[in-house]
Amino acid sequence: MDIAILFCTCVVALGVASIQTQLTRSDRRVARVERKLDAVMRHLGLEEEVPRKDEILTLVRDGKQVQAIKLYREATGAGLVEAKQAVDAMS
Repeated sequence: MDIAILFCTCVVALGVASIQTQLTRSDRRVARVERKLDAVMRHLGLEEEVPRKDEILTLVRDGKQVQAIKLYREATGAGLVEAKQAVDAMS
């Protein structure tokens, strides 16, 4: 009985490791595609539309950086670092 539990635990651990490896590869591929898309947009002189940009700019002008970052994240679904960089660029 103990051997069966050990075997099942090993199978689950290997399965989790395999899934994590696939996710890591996918994350790297997505990041590479995003970099390429950003390069194409810069080359064409295009900027990404930011929803609620006027509200975010108002918060930035009022010195409310934290609220601006929070609103940017809500509006775009960006991560914290990306949102902070974008809001800093608006300053």
